[in-house]
This record gives sequence, C-alpha cells and structure tokens, in this order.
Amino acid sequence: MNTETKVMAKEKKREITPGQGIFLFLVYAFLFLPIVVIVVNSFNGTMTKPYLSWKGFSLYWYGELLRNAALLNSFGNTIFLAVVSTLLSTAVGTLGAIGMYRYKFRGKKLIDALLYIPVVIPEIVLGISLLTMFAGTGIPRGMGTLILAHVTFDVPFVIFNVRSRLAGYDISLEEASMDLGANRIRTFFEVTFPVLAPGIAGGALLAFTLSIDDVIISYFVNGTTKTYPLKVMESIKSGVAPDVNALSTLILVGTVVLVILTQSGIFSRKNRKIRKR
Repeated sequence: MNTETKVMAKEKKREITPGQGIFLFLVYAFLFLPIVVIVVNSFNGTMTKPYLSWKGFSLYWYGELLRNAALLNSFGNTIFLAVVSTLLSTAVGTLGAIGMYRYKFRGKKLIDALLYIPVVIPEIVLGISLLTMFAGTGIPRGMGTLILAHVTFDVPFVIFNVRSRLAGYDISLEEASMDLGANRIRTFFEVTFPVLAPGIAGGALLAFTLSIDDVIISYFVNGTTKTYPLKVMESIKSGVAPDVNALSTLILVGTVVLVILTQSGIFSRKNRKIRKR
C-alpha cells in the first residue's frame, strides 16, 4: 500500500465530531429554515391575518393562486423578461468576450475596466441613471425599458464567464479547422462553440438568475409593467398572502427538479447517445 492510498484510507475513516455536526446543522438551518417556512405556510388553512397563524393543512391558497390573475400575469412578465434579456445578453456578451480576446484596439483596457461598473455600482445608482436616460430620451417605460436595463447589468457577467473559458483556449484549433477546408462559420459552431459552451451556459444561467430576481433596478424603469418581485414587494405592505407563498413553492419545486436533472448527468448521457448515433 503506497502513501497516497494510506492517506485516502485515513480520510475515509474520518467521522464528523459532535461539534462539527451541530455547526453543520445550524448552518443548514439558517440557510433553509426560511424556505421551509414559505413552503409550510403555502398549505396554511388560515383565512384571516396574520397569515402566519397556523389553522390546519389546506390547498385553498393554490386554488386562489389560479384565480389571482394579477399575480400570474406578473410571473409571466418576469419569465418573459428573464428569457429575452438572457438571450440578448448571452449573444452580446459572447461576441464581446470573443472580440476582446482576439483583437487588439485602442481603448481596449478602458472598455475592459468599464465592464466592472455595472457589477460593482450600487443598484439604486444604476436604476436612477437608467431612469434619467430613458426620461431624457423620451423612451416610454415598460417591458422595453426593463429588457434594456436587464441586458445592461447582465452582459458583463456573461463576458466574464466566457472570457474565463477563453483563458485556456488554443486558437490553433480554429486554424487547423480552416486549413482543413472549414469556413469561419462552420469552425465557430463545430470547434469554438463546443469549447466555450460551459462558459456560455454559466453566463446565461447567471444572467437569468439575476434578471428573474431583480427588484431595485426594475422598480425605477418598469412603468406600469409589474414583475413578480415587484408584486411581492407591494404585497409586503399588507402582509404576504399565502397565494404568494404557493407560487414561490411551485417555483422552488421547479428549481429543485432542474438541479436534480442537471446534477444526475441525464443530459450528458443523452448527449453521449446522440454522439454515438
């Protein structure tokens, strides 16, 4: 038995001490207890405020959710906004990252530094600046301004993710592909894109998450278009009704299912089958 095998055997034999177990329990309780409260309260049978008083198990609020057209409409606006802004920011960010990686031009360092401003600037400052710009140019606030605002703060995150993937990219692969007769478009989709795909996917997921969760910037540029986070913020004034908890629970279930599918490797197995065919 060599030294490496002995070290691995010792690591396997290690057990969590009571103190470590208590610490882990407290950490996970701090992280997940608020989520548990939301899920449990979505099944609360109470009909009067405060809604946190438990009156028994009921599916009443899930039925109320289906009848709450304003809440469902706001959720639809949120999904539409997140999908469109993610697609636009992913396309712009990917092309921007590739362009900044390949070409040298005057002002490149300045542009690179400016990319950090939407990331580090306080959201309220960015929201006010975007509102001022839209008002000054006469652009009516609504879904259009929401999309422009979300693309503005999503693009840098996509660029950073794709650029980190480009850091270890060997451009000679593209040269070899074109030497073998492939044009630039075919080279991009068959050589460049598969290498950059993890970075592009990571940037797109981050952009989608930031867009679907945004409150402050959306508040300044939304006009009369209500998103789900803004609708929830409005309901806080009178107490969050359990139908909001019901929709949040459904979103949580969908997220958990997506995470399980991605972590189980089901998509990678399908890709292997497709490649074999």
